[in-house]
Amino acid sequence: MGKTTVQSKSSRYLRNRPLFVGGATVALTICFLWFYTDPWPDLTRTQKSISASDGITADDCNTPPSSSSNLLLDPPNSTFYDDPTLSYSIEEPMQDWDEKRREWLNHQPSFAADTDDRVLILTGSQPSPCKNPIGDHLLLRLFKNKVDYCRIHGYDIFYSNAFLHPKMRSYWAKLPLIRAAMVAHPEAEWIWWIDSDAVFTDMEFKLPLRRYKAHNMVVHGWPHLIYEKRSWVGVNAGVFLIRNCQWSMDFMKVWASMGPQSPNFAKWGRIQKSTFPDKMFPASDDQSALVYLLLKEREKWADKIYVEGEYYFQGYWIDIVGTIDNVTESYLRIEKGVRRLRRRYAEKLSESYAALREPYLKKAGYGKGSWRRPFVTHFTGCQPCNGDHNPLYTGDSCWVGMERTLNFADNQVLRRYGYMRPDLLNSSHVSLLPFDFPAEEDDDVET
Repeated sequence: MGKTTVQSKSSRYLRNRPLFVGGATVALTICFLWFYTDPWPDLTRTQKSISASDGITADDCNTPPSSSSNLLLDPPNSTFYDDPTLSYSIEEPMQDWDEKRREWLNHQPSFAADTDDRVLILTGSQPSPCKNPIGDHLLLRLFKNKVDYCRIHGYDIFYSNAFLHPKMRSYWAKLPLIRAAMVAHPEAEWIWWIDSDAVFTDMEFKLPLRRYKAHNMVVHGWPHLIYEKRSWVGVNAGVFLIRNCQWSMDFMKVWASMGPQSPNFAKWGRIQKSTFPDKMFPASDDQSALVYLLLKEREKWADKIYVEGEYYFQGYWIDIVGTIDNVTESYLRIEKGVRRLRRRYAEKLSESYAALREPYLKKAGYGKGSWRRPFVTHFTGCQPCNGDHNPLYTGDSCWVGMERTLNFADNQVLRRYGYMRPDLLNSSHVSLLPFDFPAEEDDDVET
């Protein structure tokens, strides 16, 4: 495959100056169906338009400063942690969790402030080494991407390489981890699960949490695929938000009851297969189970589950990778015309400068066809650890796509350190950025 570079005037300028993933069967089916379905035209049928006031920018979504939390204070008051019957296991019911959490926060006033915006990101991979020769390297870079995003926005992150339930593996492994994390982090309002093969590709964008204030779960999907077409790919369960509350404890208990630890696992597989005409494999999986609950127990759960389709809460990589050069050009074009967006600043101030950029992105839109940076790019079907990617993908398209996307995201980070990669397919080469990049001497600019 030929060498691919960032095709831009700015890249030529740089060169001339000193400058836990789902199972293979599930992934294959998802990707196959993506080639034959086009859910995007119906994205806005039941959604309200997204806006900066939902909490995208620093002006509207404040990050709780970590320095305000007293990490040394643990009052002697009795809390749920002192209950010998408390269990971290997803198989044990949790009662009165909202009250227990509230009581703990009352004893920890430094954590009680800004609780509504506090997020814990969870991700992970298998405990054994990857079979793919470059798999462990890819997982490291994918994890680095998430760590960078969390550092910029003040989020906590936990990476698991353990199966917390011996029978709940592969795509089911996330549920025991989320259940344990809720107990381990009562200070966190939201738990954000992100598959290991998903990449933050807009390091500035923040979750519009105000948009979800009446909901307890957020998942990317398309309501018409769930309720009209009865499709098991009506949502993607590889990236989702779930609130740390009793509702979530109850919901996950029901959700997990369709998993491999259940004596009814085979039965649930048959039920899912008969419910979803497009499901091509017999085993019960977490995504089909989620769609089943939305479809069959809609009155009980659906009102609290926000099916997000307005922006790339997670986006299919095939739709995104080919747009990266144009997106890069669009952002550089804005910066060439606005001097204050080119100003050097400390990484800690990234959110403030994201807010400054937002007015210039109003016409970009969101989702497919937008020239805004996609928020999350999901390499569904690539299987970076075992290497058994979807056979529909030719050659090394997965690994090339991952390298380009990771470097595209990493350039946003490296720029705060004075460098960037001019060639997205050469991870080893970085260039020192000149002062006032990307302006040129004859540019007429807005200050």
